[in-house]
Formats: sequence, C-alpha cells, structure tokens
Amino acid sequence: MNLIDQLVAFFDPTAGRRRLFDRAALQAGYEAAKPSRLRKFHRNQASPDQLVRQGAIWLRAQARHLERNHDISRGMLRTLVNNVVGPGGIGVEPQPRRPDGTIHEKYAADLRAAWRDWQKLPEVTQEHHWAKVQRLVAKTWFRDGEAFSQMLRGTVPFLQHGSKVPFSLELFEPDMVPMDYEDPAANIRQGIQRNAWGRRTGYYVYKSFPGENAFLARGSDVKRIPAENMLQVAAIDRIGQLRGVSEFASVITRIEDIKDYEESERVAAKLAARLTAYIKKLSPDGFNPDSIQRDEQGNPIPREIAFDPGTIIDGLQVGEEIGLVDTKRPNPNVLTFRQGQLRAASAGIGASYSSISRDYDGTYSSQRQELVEQWVNYAVLTDEFTGMFVQPVWEAFVAIADLSGVVPRPKDVAPDLADDAMFVGQAMPWIDPMKEALAWQLLVQCGFASEVEVMRKRGVNPYDVLENITKFRKEAADKGLVLASNFASTKGGVPTSADAPPDAPPQGRTRSRAGEQAA
Repeated sequence: MNLIDQLVAFFDPTAGRRRLFDRAALQAGYEAAKPSRLRKFHRNQASPDQLVRQGAIWLRAQARHLERNHDISRGMLRTLVNNVVGPGGIGVEPQPRRPDGTIHEKYAADLRAAWRDWQKLPEVTQEHHWAKVQRLVAKTWFRDGEAFSQMLRGTVPFLQHGSKVPFSLELFEPDMVPMDYEDPAANIRQGIQRNAWGRRTGYYVYKSFPGENAFLARGSDVKRIPAENMLQVAAIDRIGQLRGVSEFASVITRIEDIKDYEESERVAAKLAARLTAYIKKLSPDGFNPDSIQRDEQGNPIPREIAFDPGTIIDGLQVGEEIGLVDTKRPNPNVLTFRQGQLRAASAGIGASYSSISRDYDGTYSSQRQELVEQWVNYAVLTDEFTGMFVQPVWEAFVAIADLSGVVPRPKDVAPDLADDAMFVGQAMPWIDPMKEALAWQLLVQCGFASEVEVMRKRGVNPYDVLENITKFRKEAADKGLVLASNFASTKGGVPTSADAPPDAPPQGRTRSRAGEQAA
C-alpha cells in the first residue's frame, strides 16, 4: 500500500481494502498488453478487408519482383508448387457409388477414360494440360495470394472445347478482379458481390488485363460472373476475409535483406580479388626521387610488378618492401548468417529449409524428422488446394459429362454419389528406400496396412499398377516366362487373390473424398 492507500485505510478500512484489491487486479493483467519504451505496441483494429486493400496489391507486386530477380525466392516458390501439386498434379480416382455403397466399376471406368481425354486440353487457350494448369494456379496462389478460374459449361459463343465433354476453364490472375471496385448499395466490395449472409453471389472481372490498356474505363469495362461459375483459390488468414494475400507477406523484408547482404558480399569479394599488393616505403633514407619514372608530361608512371610462381622481386628501392592486401574476403561468416536467415524464412513461407537452401547435411534421423514435420504443412496446403480447385472442377466435369450425354449416369448410381472420388496428392518421398520398403513390407505382412495403401503412399494409382502388372505378366507368360513375387505364386503369369498367404491382409477401401477415410 502506498501512502494514499494507507491514509484511506486509516479513516475507512473497508475502502482501503477495496483499493488494495483493485490495484492487485490491475497488476494481474497481461504484460504483453502493456506498452513500454522497450517494446513496440500495435493498436491496429482494422478489419481484414481493410488490411488486405491497403497492402495486398503492393505485396503482390513485390513478390513478383523477387520471383523475377532473386534465385532464392524463385526456389521457394518452386519448392512449394512441386511439393503441393507435383509433376503429375493431384490425381482423381472416380468412385461413383450405388445406394448400397458399392462402387459402380463400369461407370468409374467410363469417367476415368473421359477424364483422361479432358486433361489434355482443359482450358480455353488449349496451351496447358491439366497438371500444368494446377501448377500455374498453385504458383499464382502462393505468389499473388489468390488465383481465379471461370468454369465454362456447354455451348459458349466463339469457344471450342478441347475434349468430348463440353467443359473448359478460363484462368486469370487477381489483377483481373479489381480491388477498388465497390458498390455498397449492391453489396459489392473489392470486386466481389455477396448476399445478406455474406455468401458470394458474383465476381466482377475486367474484360482485358488492366495493365495492357492505359485508357481502360474501369467503371464500365467489367463483366459479372456468377459465383457458381467462378473458382477462387485464396490464402485466407482471417474469418470474413474476401481477397487473398501473398504467402511471402511475412518474409519479404527478410528475403530482401538476404538479397542485399549477399550482393554486398559478392561485390566486396570481387573488389578484393582485384587487389594484390602494394609497395610500402619504410624509411626515406636512400630514397632517390630521380628513380621515379615519369611520362612526357612529368607525371609519375605507376610501377608494375608481375607475380608469377617463383617470382623473385629485386627491383625495390632502399626503404621499400612488398605488402599484401588482406581484405578479409570472402567473409567466412556469410554462410552461417545465410543459413540462419534462410531457416527463419523457410519457417515463415512453409517450405523445407533443406529444399530451399540445398543444404542436405545431417543424419538419416534428422533428415527424416525434418521431412515428416514439414510434410504435414505440404499436406495441409494440398488439402486446401484440392477443396478450392481440384474437387469443384471434378464435380462440375461429372455433371456436364452426364448432361451432355458423353458419360451418362447409370440409373443405379445415386445422384449425390456420382461425383464421389479419391483425390491423390503427392506422396512423401523416401529418404532411404531400403528402410522404407522393409518397414512397409512388415506392416503389410502383419496386417497393419494394405498393398493399396503402400502404393498410394508412393504416389501411384493402385489400379494402374495392377493393370500394368497383369498385362506385363500375361505377355511374359505368353513368351514362356513365369514371374513370381516373394509370397505369391502365379497362374499363367497373373497373380490371383487365392495365391496370397493366409496372413496376407485384405485390400481395404480408402477415403472417397478429400479428408474422408472409410474402413
């Protein structure tokens, strides 16, 4: 109690006790919520959309600049895309089901064939195949914060679809959806229209890229696209946020510092390489000014001494000696500083440090620990990308394939289960294939995993593998060759389920939708 508290308590003990309790309650708050001269305090209470509008466009431009001009930034972006989407894209395995839950194999095979045909030319320009489309959308999502795609179904004026199924995608960058296009009366904000509950009902898109026409009339040169035809892949950080922000937002300053520091060290090392030696004059005794060679104008001519292996220098004057320049370059601490900064940047961007820095030193255990922990982040991004882009595209494809008559839905397939499918993302790579293979073999033999699960973990389609094995072994048997696995015999070159050992586990059914698992 301070002096005032003691004075109040002397005349009114009840009031003094109350003051003491109130003071204790004030002192028991969060220290981080109290500003001080040693700690910055941020009081920004702006809404998510206000924050995005203030900085999203500039962050997008800066991220694009770093991708164009900085090798590490380009590597970060490539690492994210390669691990989230991969070389073959996120695969789709049709699993249409009857009302009793069984898979309609014939309908699944027809959908699979039509899907393979559509993947060749899935977008309106017919320049990119499906896996390339996924990589382009994912790259735009990570770099710019969001990417858009319009789904075009059926007959569209002046559009020729690239497959039998009349369905195409139109891709465009976030610049095409104006951030400053707003109409409060129509509930339009940042180019997106919503209803009273906040559900998106339409998107307003420029008819041409805004940077190509300096005289573009923004207010009248936009078109409205219904929300059911638009896909938005966005990095959303807060509830209610409309537009996405670049994944590089929190690490741009650090990456720029790394870039500037490395450039400074490279320049210093280049200058240091040009410096060799100097002549140091220790004493003026015996120095003869007439020994200095001069040109016709009387200016001293710089002395040149050639340095070759085994050179003997005997042209020094009295009181001179050779001094070597020690520039302390290259700086031996550059690598340590760079590693620390890259570790922090990789944590912010969500990519693996080893992949970004190309530093693969360490034991098997340490590398696997990093891979396992990092792969969870890649899996989360894959799930988000699947839900925002791949799965809606697949569902629209199945619907238009049925309506167009290219792949009609059988009557015994439930309408709400016709587009049921498994979405196969990238598999976690094996650091030591021998150890990984032996571990999976033990799990399969003990009944804790199935062969199908092992194949999916390797990133391959089990049905394609089975078809390839069946075809190859049949052809081998026709030529008189009999191939057999370690625990399965062959009949006519083709393994059968009856050949499996008694303790071999049955092949189970895996999840039918992203994030879903069935026993």
